[in-house]
Amino acid sequence: MSMNLVTTLYLIASICFIQALKGLSHPTTSRRGNLFGMLGMALAILTTVGLIYKLGAELATAGIGYVIVGLLVGGTAGSIMAKRVEMTKMPELVAFMHSMIGMAAVFIAIAAVVEPQSLGIVKQLGDSIPAGNRMELFLGAAIGAITFSGSVIAFGKLSGKYKFRLFQGAPVQFSGQHKLNLVLGLATLGLGITFMLTGNLGAFALMLALAFVMGVLIIIPIGGADMPVVVSMLNSYSGWAAAGIGFSLNNSMLIIAGSLVGSSGAILSYIMCKAMNRSFFNVLLGGFGGATETAGPAGAKEARPVKSGSSDDAAFLLTNADTVIIVPGYGLAVARAQHSLMELAEKLTHRGVTVKFAIHPVAGRMPGHMNVLLAEAEVPYEQVFEMEDINSEFGQTDVVLVLGANDVVNPAAKNDPKSPIAGMPILEAYKAKTVIVNKRSMASGYAGLDNELFYLDKTMMVFGDAKKVIEDMVKAVE
Repeated sequence: MSMNLVTTLYLIASICFIQALKGLSHPTTSRRGNLFGMLGMALAILTTVGLIYKLGAELATAGIGYVIVGLLVGGTAGSIMAKRVEMTKMPELVAFMHSMIGMAAVFIAIAAVVEPQSLGIVKQLGDSIPAGNRMELFLGAAIGAITFSGSVIAFGKLSGKYKFRLFQGAPVQFSGQHKLNLVLGLATLGLGITFMLTGNLGAFALMLALAFVMGVLIIIPIGGADMPVVVSMLNSYSGWAAAGIGFSLNNSMLIIAGSLVGSSGAILSYIMCKAMNRSFFNVLLGGFGGATETAGPAGAKEARPVKSGSSDDAAFLLTNADTVIIVPGYGLAVARAQHSLMELAEKLTHRGVTVKFAIHPVAGRMPGHMNVLLAEAEVPYEQVFEMEDINSEFGQTDVVLVLGANDVVNPAAKNDPKSPIAGMPILEAYKAKTVIVNKRSMASGYAGLDNELFYLDKTMMVFGDAKKVIEDMVKAVE
């Protein structure tokens, strides 16, 4: 395989990746985008395997065998996990994948530092690694280490299964936390520069250790309400780690793919920050999420009366409406009620009711979580609207049905300047003529706040598991 052919195939794979990002920018083209992404990755892998085989033949090594075994093991494990993962566990899987990308960058950097001749960085063992390559290895390894340990913490927070305090959804904060992060950041940078200038392996090892610690400290002060932004941010980090290693290996495919992932993840993080009224730079520094602590523990607030009803009552309101907007949240995913919801929407549509779905950018536990959930139930794309496109319609809507959503419809974001979520853009469900809210209980959302929407005179609470409640609504509509 000639280098010209390798370059051409990598270029084609890069075009596929760009088309993948373009396709994934809208639900109607997302399948095509995924197809382009898979084709690009398959082409990149096959080209790399061919290149390794050629280099192995020239150097009389058996490295290609290890590569094939690694591909088979990793591909098999990935396929099994993707097939078995539940929709509610998708954010955890994404965090796990980010951690693997970060660790892969660390391992490649270590291999390049220990045996640079094997990766073509130097001509023979004993030659000094050029300063430029040392800088690239430092950056790729440091970002990869931060991505790995940060993703592990994010995985634990998203899972909610582990009792270890660092894996709890509540922010973990202590006095002097930001100063410690600053000191560790400067120390990591100093050690990286030392390695770049001198090639000292001890400085490189200590830099890696501090980067792993920094990844933990950056994520632990972030509360569960902000996990969608964390997932997006870690996605960006993993891309930059891959790009940094790509420069060291002189691999154009890694550079291009990593840059695409890093820049698109950063842009998505910025969009998510705007949707939550967060500072983008605070996200990058791990300095957000703590505001939720002021809300106090869930359930500590004084009990207030609410108006509650049954599934039959909700079905009566829905069938007598001309327009209905459905707001899905994480509770819908937990109950696995998306298919029942689709059936309800179809029956209401057949009765002449105009049904639309409203999606908040940070609904669920990762970017696009609700879009994927509704797509799985085959909800028509033309019925699904983003926040900025549908907010103007709430004032003319007869009934809004809120299913498992909480903070993204809390009027306190607009009406209470002292609220921890003040200024956060929300779906303006409170403007509708009637609001129906389905929740298991009156427990607060991730932000730990009471939701004023629940106490409005126009609001009717329907308590219970979302799937059971929606199935009862379907029966009542029939």
